[in-house]
Amino acid sequence: MTTLMVQGTTSDAGKSTLVTALCRWATRQGVSVVPFKPQNMALNSAVTADGGEIGRAQAVQAQAAGLEPHTDMNPVLLKPNSDTGAQVIIHGRAVTSMNAVAYHDYKSIAMQAVLASHQRLSDAYPLVMVEGAGSPAEINLRAGDIANMGFAEAVDCPVVLIADINRGGVFAHLVGTLELLSPSEQARVKGFIINRFRGDIALLQPGLDWLEQRTGKPVIGVLPYVMDLHLEAEDGIDQRQTAKAEQVLKVVVPVLPRISNHTDFDPLRLHPQVDLQFIGPGQSIAPADLIILPGSKSVRSDLAYLRANGWAEAIARHLRYGGKVLGICGGLQMLGEQVHDPLGLEGAPGSSAGLGLLAFATQLEQEKQLRNVRGRLALEDAPVAGYEIHAGVTTGPALENPAVLLDDGRCDGAQSADGQIFGTYLHGLFESPAACSALLRWAGLRDVQAVDYHTLRERDIERLADLVQEHLDTSLLRELCGI
Repeated sequence: MTTLMVQGTTSDAGKSTLVTALCRWATRQGVSVVPFKPQNMALNSAVTADGGEIGRAQAVQAQAAGLEPHTDMNPVLLKPNSDTGAQVIIHGRAVTSMNAVAYHDYKSIAMQAVLASHQRLSDAYPLVMVEGAGSPAEINLRAGDIANMGFAEAVDCPVVLIADINRGGVFAHLVGTLELLSPSEQARVKGFIINRFRGDIALLQPGLDWLEQRTGKPVIGVLPYVMDLHLEAEDGIDQRQTAKAEQVLKVVVPVLPRISNHTDFDPLRLHPQVDLQFIGPGQSIAPADLIILPGSKSVRSDLAYLRANGWAEAIARHLRYGGKVLGICGGLQMLGEQVHDPLGLEGAPGSSAGLGLLAFATQLEQEKQLRNVRGRLALEDAPVAGYEIHAGVTTGPALENPAVLLDDGRCDGAQSADGQIFGTYLHGLFESPAACSALLRWAGLRDVQAVDYHTLRERDIERLADLVQEHLDTSLLRELCGI
């Protein structure tokens, strides 16, 4: 059994993308490979086949490997609910919330979960492709590390180090990171990969030669910058757009401090008839056809932020002018009259007034609801698939006019009598082509072009595997992967 780990010199160096690419590349070699990330800190998550919660990037990597997502692929998930604290999810289940100092002491317990999951995956698959987190050279986080070299040392696996040349200083990143590692950690780094290169590779070659001479380690390859590659971001919001038609639907999404699962909007960013704009602090909401309130890890504090930026008044004005409003998960809860958090799950215990646009209230409860679901939208009876990740239980008369009828007999969400407001707990609803088209028609777009987001994602995973085959030393990769 073989384990290969990808670590990066910085956050967003390309670790998630490279692991996705290597999973598909190994699958093409006829190898049964499984993705793994010991510890992930992200507010974008997915519901697994075994009813748990993992980072969304690992769900995409599972698709690249031809597998259903499983909690063992990401045994420790941290979901920040403040600048200093996070909800701790172990093997797919929320176990507690704690601040950074307390979690530092908890890491020895978390490591047990990490090693147990890795052992199960190693027993079941000949190749485990591991993604690190952040950088292994974060000196303040080295003690008790479970995400990078601490894990690699524990399971005795080789490491590939990736750096983003588009940031500048790529050789300093690689050499500096290596210098800050212990001798045993340096020894397990088997090579470098440079990511997002633009230009003539001949101009880079002197630097590559120097790097190999300076470190005694090979450059496995240089991956090019790809302008139109779209994979779901682990955490950062991707604001790139594809080329748009002349007549587009204008959609606005306010970016809240604890916005979660903003990957919900990737299918809209990629839709040729949708102009999606993320609105940040201090920005006003421009005239639009549709405003979407996204998911939130801290609904009450994000509601206060929404009001402080003047966005609540902008939403009310938007509705007076005939615009449409859609709320997803935490955004659905904001549409109601009250949000109650008596246990202090997302902050100080208490209640907050919602926007009062739909007649219901939400109470946060200890047990989180995690489901993959299918059903039909109340709009056009369009089939939809998605997933629920929420601690809130919503009740009230508005739910008598549901937004979604689920196959398990439950009703989900609500819509207003005048048809202007639509709210649902379902993440991922725009990934279903028929549901996406129905929602765009509801929002005012005529002659909607159907877009299959799953097919687009599959296309880009294939492109990534092509890049590995074309630009990396596959003989060395085969050796490192035990192929």
